[in-house]
Amino acid sequence: MKSTVEKLSPTRVRINVEVPFTELKGDFDQAFKELAKTIRMPGFRPGKVPVKLLESRIDKQAMLDQVVGEAVPARYSEAVATSEVQPLGQPEIEVTNKEYGGDLTFTAEVDVRPEIALPDLSALAFTVDPIEVTDEEVDAELQNLRARFGTLTGVDRPAEDGDFVSIDLSATVDGEDVAEAKTEGLSHEIGSGQLIEGLDEAIKGLKADESKTFTTTLVAGEHAGAEAEVTVKVNSVKKRELPESDDEFAQLASEFDTIDELRESLVEQVKQAKRIGQAEQIRDKALETLLEQTEVPLPEAIVQAQVDDTVHNAIHGLDHDEAKFAEALEKEGSSREEFDADNRANAEKAVKTQLLMDAIADELDVQVSQNDLTERLVLMSRQYGIEPQQLLQVLQQNNQLPAMFADVRRGLTIAAVVHAATVTDTDGNEVDTTEFFGPSGDAADDAAHDDTDDEAAAELDTDAADDTDSK
Repeated sequence: MKSTVEKLSPTRVRINVEVPFTELKGDFDQAFKELAKTIRMPGFRPGKVPVKLLESRIDKQAMLDQVVGEAVPARYSEAVATSEVQPLGQPEIEVTNKEYGGDLTFTAEVDVRPEIALPDLSALAFTVDPIEVTDEEVDAELQNLRARFGTLTGVDRPAEDGDFVSIDLSATVDGEDVAEAKTEGLSHEIGSGQLIEGLDEAIKGLKADESKTFTTTLVAGEHAGAEAEVTVKVNSVKKRELPESDDEFAQLASEFDTIDELRESLVEQVKQAKRIGQAEQIRDKALETLLEQTEVPLPEAIVQAQVDDTVHNAIHGLDHDEAKFAEALEKEGSSREEFDADNRANAEKAVKTQLLMDAIADELDVQVSQNDLTERLVLMSRQYGIEPQQLLQVLQQNNQLPAMFADVRRGLTIAAVVHAATVTDTDGNEVDTTEFFGPSGDAADDAAHDDTDDEAAAELDTDAADDTDSK
């Protein structure tokens, strides 16, 4: 077999493949062997009809079509393996010559990973927000903790923000009752905004056994997007009484003996949350800086596929009704033109980021260890609330392990980028990135994955390795 590669653009190639007819002999022999099992000829046992006799009796063109249909994908894969191209997506294949006894030729056009001139990672530098904890933020955390230990007391007055009410709800659309909107004895905190728009405003000022009707737009169910007349009846009003911020409360709500010790703990809690936020900002800034400094040619078919997928997901819940989708966007203060523009920009950025991360991973020879995969599986299983082995089976069944492998590799790559860069906060202090991005260099190779569930790892190692190694 001979193959050549034509570069059509920085992101697309045409692979020309020529397969001598003699190389297809094994494919024809197998096809004839399978056919012989189904052919009955006088004087021959099933499966024993000579090939030469079969050749003289069957439709050679039909047999050729069958053999070529099965041979082309395998020969395409072989051509890719012997070239230096890295395909993205499925090829567009055109058979250009197909004759019984003659050479088979075909072309395959496919998007490929482009060549990317990478910046010097050690020269990357960016700044992030410093970690600062204010008294107001600590007070807010303390207030939330006090609320968890608060008690509800019934009051005989109009409902106010922060009160807890028991309510009955009903709704009509065009005078017809909406069955799924009817509920009784629902507990609700005024001001939480957790239910339908306009509800909190309607409840405020009502006392027990009073009701009010207001107009709102339903966001779910059969009548999603329709205007409805909603009636709310207040059954009871309760206010939340909070415990005092003293040593007694500290002993009740924590392992600390004094309120000062509790506040110090809350300071560390706020700091940790800000460290996580800073780590996210570091990651985003690293990607943003890389994307600004790097030219990445975009494969249009891959971008368009992502654009189409987003549109499909957006309108799937609206029965793919474009008019309903346009109406929903209008209510959000947007339009289809704005949605399409944002969608394309997001798709281009996502594809550019993936291509750039993969190129850097190849340049740095980033390796994904079995522990890396297992840690991700264990983490995901906790997030979804299922056993790691069960999640692994789901990923295998849906052929999602290669995608998870690629995602883990890109995560390791961005960590390597962060370690190579100079990261400071806006106060001029150098930021220690090891807490969330791990140790760098040889330390990373020697670090133990202490957070991994060893028992889960033992169960997952073999299956996950088998699937990702075949990627």
